[in-house]
Amino acid sequence: MDGNEAIAYTAYRVNEVIAIYPITPSSAMGEWSDAWATDGIPNIWGVIPSVVEMQSEGGASAAVHGALQTGALATTFTSSQGLLLMIPTMYKIAGELTSVVFHVAARTVATHALSIFGDHSDINATRATGFGLLSSASVQEATDFALIATAATLESRIPFIHFMDGFRTSHEVAKVHLLREEDMRALIDPKFVQAHRERGLSPDRPVMRGTAQNPDVFFQARETVNPFYVRCPDITQNVMDRFAKQVGRSYRLFDYVGDPKAERVVVVMGSGCETGQETVEYLTDRKEPVGLLKVRLYRPFDGKRFLEALPATTKAIAVLDRTKEPGAVGEPLYMDCVTALQEGLGKGWGSLKTMPAVIGGRYGLSSKEFTPAMVKAVFDELKVKTPRNHFTVGIKEDVTHTSLEHDPSFSTEDEKTVRCVFYGLGSDGTVGANKNSTKIIGEETDLHVQAYFVYDSKKAGAVTVSHLRFGPKPIHSPYLIDKASFVACHQQSLLEQMDILKVAEPGATFLLNTVFSHDQIWENLPSFMRHQIVNKKLKLFVIDAYKVAKGAGMGGRINTVMQVCFFALSKVLPKDQAIAAIKEAIKKTYISKGEAIVQKNLKAVDDTLENLHEVKVPATAAGSTTRTLHVSEKAPDFVRSVETRILAGEGDDLPSSAFPCDGTFPTATSRWEKRNLALEIPAWDKDICIQCGKCSLVCPHASVRLKAYDPAHLAGAPATFKSVDVKDKDWKGMKLTVQIAAEDCTGCGVCVSVCPAKSKTQPDHKALNMAPQMPLREEERKNFEFFMKIPDLDRRKIKVTSVKHQQVMQPLFEFSGACGGCGETPYLKLLTQLFGDRLVVGNATGCSSIYGGNLPTTPWSQNSEGRGPAWSNSLFEDTAEFALGFRVSIDKQTDLAREMLKRLASTIGHELANGLLTANQKDEAGIFDQRERVKALRAKLGSVDTPEAKVLLGLADMLVKKSVWAVGGDGWAYDIGYGGLDHVLASGRNVNCLVLDTEVYSNTGGQMSKSTPRGAVARFAAGGKPVAKKDLGLMAMSYGNVYVARVAFGAKDEHTLKSFIEAEAYDGQSIIVAYSHCIAHGIDMSKSLSHQKAAVDSGQWLLCRYNPERTLRGENPLQLDCNAPSITLDKYMYMENRFKSLVTYKPEEAKRLLEAAQNDVTARRRFYEYLAAQPGTGSPKA
Repeated sequence: MDGNEAIAYTAYRVNEVIAIYPITPSSAMGEWSDAWATDGIPNIWGVIPSVVEMQSEGGASAAVHGALQTGALATTFTSSQGLLLMIPTMYKIAGELTSVVFHVAARTVATHALSIFGDHSDINATRATGFGLLSSASVQEATDFALIATAATLESRIPFIHFMDGFRTSHEVAKVHLLREEDMRALIDPKFVQAHRERGLSPDRPVMRGTAQNPDVFFQARETVNPFYVRCPDITQNVMDRFAKQVGRSYRLFDYVGDPKAERVVVVMGSGCETGQETVEYLTDRKEPVGLLKVRLYRPFDGKRFLEALPATTKAIAVLDRTKEPGAVGEPLYMDCVTALQEGLGKGWGSLKTMPAVIGGRYGLSSKEFTPAMVKAVFDELKVKTPRNHFTVGIKEDVTHTSLEHDPSFSTEDEKTVRCVFYGLGSDGTVGANKNSTKIIGEETDLHVQAYFVYDSKKAGAVTVSHLRFGPKPIHSPYLIDKASFVACHQQSLLEQMDILKVAEPGATFLLNTVFSHDQIWENLPSFMRHQIVNKKLKLFVIDAYKVAKGAGMGGRINTVMQVCFFALSKVLPKDQAIAAIKEAIKKTYISKGEAIVQKNLKAVDDTLENLHEVKVPATAAGSTTRTLHVSEKAPDFVRSVETRILAGEGDDLPSSAFPCDGTFPTATSRWEKRNLALEIPAWDKDICIQCGKCSLVCPHASVRLKAYDPAHLAGAPATFKSVDVKDKDWKGMKLTVQIAAEDCTGCGVCVSVCPAKSKTQPDHKALNMAPQMPLREEERKNFEFFMKIPDLDRRKIKVTSVKHQQVMQPLFEFSGACGGCGETPYLKLLTQLFGDRLVVGNATGCSSIYGGNLPTTPWSQNSEGRGPAWSNSLFEDTAEFALGFRVSIDKQTDLAREMLKRLASTIGHELANGLLTANQKDEAGIFDQRERVKALRAKLGSVDTPEAKVLLGLADMLVKKSVWAVGGDGWAYDIGYGGLDHVLASGRNVNCLVLDTEVYSNTGGQMSKSTPRGAVARFAAGGKPVAKKDLGLMAMSYGNVYVARVAFGAKDEHTLKSFIEAEAYDGQSIIVAYSHCIAHGIDMSKSLSHQKAAVDSGQWLLCRYNPERTLRGENPLQLDCNAPSITLDKYMYMENRFKSLVTYKPEEAKRLLEAAQNDVTARRRFYEYLAAQPGTGSPKA
């Protein structure tokens, strides 16, 4: 199991109330707890814990606080910004000496950029709260310390944070010795549990807590907690000692390993302890006088025990912090150690006689690798007469030159440990298959196992690298494999992007999934890779896994096929035993998705081996030995020198000086990436096309483009470039092209699904049809390059209310990392087509911020004039307020520009000034004319040398209307950010809010939100959501002056288009709630639009607009824009696994929830019909 499951296993069993909220990488702890509660698994006292999801981490900590105050045993799980939201409550919990453990997967706190990966910055932000801090270094320690922390908090009354390193430990899979329930009961003293209960609030013994105090007494009262903190380390060590007697695993507050007469000692906590221990054992075997001190209990910091743990021979100490505290004298752990040494030597603590040299350094921020080579570099630095203080290790820091050099070839790994590396994509199932493989090896053999998975932050098409180790000895290697005996590449496209075989050791096995046969593949490998295979004497095996998977009915899910190949080639298990174990794992893994899915996977297993072939490797290889990074010569310098190297997997080699200091990055960079993910792409048949524009509208990645243009622009077109006469009379005499960006398409097939044009002779042949990408790639690359050179149509000539007209507008959101078939991105693309050249976006953290703002490339783009959306992300919870700040700032700067304009009217000319001040900017023509005036203004101001003129010149662009949008998902709008959203909707300011409603927390893995419909199965709602979906639109309508629209582009595209135009035109606050199908719904994403239509046809999703401007005309502001339901709700719900899976799991509960959901739909429809039928304010009927 991984660290998250290991902690949850223990925490669930020793608590009664678990308040949760999703945040990566801790979400799985809550998911496990919810699943166990749904399955009726009791805790050690025989009670099923109550697992309750809150609206935010702040809410979760408050719920825990309330449960504790009334005598329950309670806990929560969190990370990063989530932990920071809990800090105010944590001060209260600690101040009231309340026993609790918060379990944390430690993660980077967002600064110049967000990072979902691990370090200790969040933990260190809580040091002053009064919570104890207990650190786990491994998956085994994670499950053990969850119990130790619970026992210690109950006895000491000091609340604890028990933390492990996010991802590195939380997501590492290892063989774990689980605690028995009798061990848990033995360690938790019932008298302390009873004392905790008796302190709970009750009207039968009334007391007050949380009073307000004045200066005369607060200070004295605050000091009364001192004895509890003094006793806490002794209590915790005593619990550890009792744990050792009960279970057999021994821990100390400060655990020392290494030479008992060490002269050089490194101090560290978290997973770095494992790397440090492995390195120290290697060095001491070679007579190096070195040691490692593992910090377990960081708060309260026991200085006496710290000194007692150090060898008397210690001459130099390096303290490593996995955090950065800018402006401080040193990082936190370093400062604590220095203080303890200074104080302890004076008091005679420990065996040291003189003060050793003490230096501090930073390592491992945002899960940066921490390897034995880096540990050795630190020990080597301690040999120096004057070792460098405040260093960094693991990076090249060439700005202030703090970094230590290390030898990457240094290795401490056991030769008997088998090491395997697998390259895949986030959507192909590679990670899931390798988790299953690890569990099979761990359960079927006596081998120790370790698995760790490296992800980038894209959705579909994200590169995943799986690192598997197994061997006869315990594995203490929490770092990536750099020498593997087995390498698998599950996606042929990665051969062009990454140096796959860099990690292959001589004689290793290389498994490749490819469309080429075993006798064709050699000539189709990159030449530098052919040399690697020959020089390293690798064994090469190939399989067309997509062919096998497709034959089994599994589409693009190749995980099972590749898993069978791994076991067949690695021989870690006998073939028959491995196949049987794989089949059993399939049944356990996929039964919740239905028997059909199970059978498809089983068929794939049976069909695999006959399609696996070894390739005969020649003695020599032809071609270049050098790997070339493919990037267009036209790409900007930053793309070529920095972003291309990140894409190629060389980001770790880039120095600090390569990056901007404040996190500001250029837009319009995704166009240079060319990921070539699609096996098939749409091909346009111009003779059938009816020029409706729907294919372009629905394309999630802006890979389907339309242009209408003058025929003269066809001069010099490639021979395969297609065009057709425009049918629309408004554009008579012009040509039209539907062009595919072949290298950027993900092959989702949504465009083909929506295409209404069919051949009269071949009903299955449409105007768009899927075709293999590789034969078309080169010609379509040339076609797309030519297409992009054709000038865009003058926006003033476009009828923006018509989809077939509007879709010729250039999208300024393109080629994102979103899932194939994503239901969110078409709305963002539409937003940028309509308003992108004047758009300012505040984006909530979530899917849209990750596929929209994750390095190395970004999809927010620019037009030919260099204009495009300006984008920023603050936090998950504050996006509406963030966007309101944009609006207030822009309005104030516009006011100042207008004031300067009035003052300078006589200088620049009254006609120009009046034109600028009175401009009508309600349409494209008005915007164009105002830009022309601003251009003229700038020309005139260039010769005016006055302070007012300089101010106006700097603010001139503010005279052109700016469109401000807050964008985010339902987790933001319905839950964590609802308070701020509500405030903005009540503000009267012209802020537009776009809610991309997937009805789950998509970014963190599909957890329930208040938008989740009744009856849907989601993470945190394993038994189906028991209550109805929140009606966010109706709540917004209650203000009366908010423009509200509920849209679904797959059900009624022109309604969606009209809603966006009306919302932006409304001079006030607006909100669009946009139905966004999601892979988390358990649907075939190529047919996703049929799900949107069914949602509307069943009445589950009502299309409507509420336009306050209609009241000025005496009309009802509410318009119901969809017909009465034409299908029953079950016809829609049971199209999707999120609803259907409950029928298999809990049929009676599914039936009850379906009936309740149908009642919800019927009642909501009646209510909206009633509201829409009322006479408008001031109308003749009023």
